[in-house]
Amino acid sequence: MKKILDWLFGQNDLANLPETGESIVEAAGPNESADSAPVCDINAVVLSDLGNFRQNNEDTGLFVRLADDAIRRQKGYLLLVADGMGGHLAGEIASQMAAELINREYFQHPESIEKSLLRAFHIANRQIFDEARSHEKFRGMGTTCTAIVVHDQQLYFAHVGDSRAYLFKSGQLIQLTQDHTYVQELLRNGAISVTEAASHPERNVLTQAMGTKATVRVDLGRCVLPFDLGDRLLLCSDGLYEYCLETDITQLLRYDNLADAAEALIDLAKSRGGHDNITVVLAERITSDQATTSKETREINLPFTRDIDLHQ
Repeated sequence: MKKILDWLFGQNDLANLPETGESIVEAAGPNESADSAPVCDINAVVLSDLGNFRQNNEDTGLFVRLADDAIRRQKGYLLLVADGMGGHLAGEIASQMAAELINREYFQHPESIEKSLLRAFHIANRQIFDEARSHEKFRGMGTTCTAIVVHDQQLYFAHVGDSRAYLFKSGQLIQLTQDHTYVQELLRNGAISVTEAASHPERNVLTQAMGTKATVRVDLGRCVLPFDLGDRLLLCSDGLYEYCLETDITQLLRYDNLADAAEALIDLAKSRGGHDNITVVLAERITSDQATTSKETREINLPFTRDIDLHQ
C-alpha cells in the first residue's frame, strides 16, 4: 500500500506512514510549561479489522491530534472513517486518499471549521475522481467518508456515504449522520418501515460516494449538544452496524476502558457474521491529568493539491 501511495503522490517521505493513516511523534517534553496544556483533552482508539472473509482491508480509520498547541486550539481534533470500494486495491487507495487529503487540507487552511471541512472534502473528492479516470485499474473506485472535528465542547461533522458517527451521551446513543443510501431515501419518503429497511436487499446501495463523480453533496453540520466530560464518540464503517444493534452498541460503550469497548464492538460484529471490513474510531473527552497516551498524532506530509473552484 505504501508503494502505491508513493506512486500516486510522488516521493514525499511516506516511508514511515502506517497503514492506518496515522503518523506518530513524541509527546511534549518535560521542559514545556504545564500552563500551556489544555484543561481538557481527547483520548481516542482506532481499530480496523479485515472481518471473517475479506482478503484486504478497504477501510481507513484516523485520529489526528496535532502537536502544535496553537493550531490545535484553533482547529481542534480530527476523527475520520472511510470505507472504500472498487476492485484491484482501488477501494483501499480511495479510502486512504480521502483520509490523507482531508487531514492535510483541513489543517492547512485558515478558514472556519465548517468551511475548512467542506473544502477538504471537495478537494479529496475531485482528486479521487481524477485518479480513477487516469488509471484503468482504478475505474469506478470511490469511498464513503465521515469526519468529526472536536473543538472545545463543539462537534462539527462532514459526511458522504453510509459510514456513521454517533454521540454517546448520558447513556443514550445519538446518530449524528444520515446514510446516503437508496434505503434511507425510501425511509425518508415513508415507502418502507425501519424493520423492512434492516433486511432490504438494496440497503447497501449508495446514493452519494466520494470519487465516483466530479462533484459530491457533502452533509455538513454542527451538533447542538455539547461534547462533555464522560461523553464518547463512535465513528464506524457499515461492517459494524450491519451486525450490531444500537442496544448492543450502547451496552458496549459503557465499558470503562475505551480500547476494551472498541475490541468488544469488533468481536461482536465478527461473531455475528463479519462479512465486511470493520473499523471503529472511539473517542472520549477527559481532563488533561487523565490523559494516559504518550504519543501524539500529526499531519502526514503530502504534496499540495491545486486549488479548485468550490461551487456552493
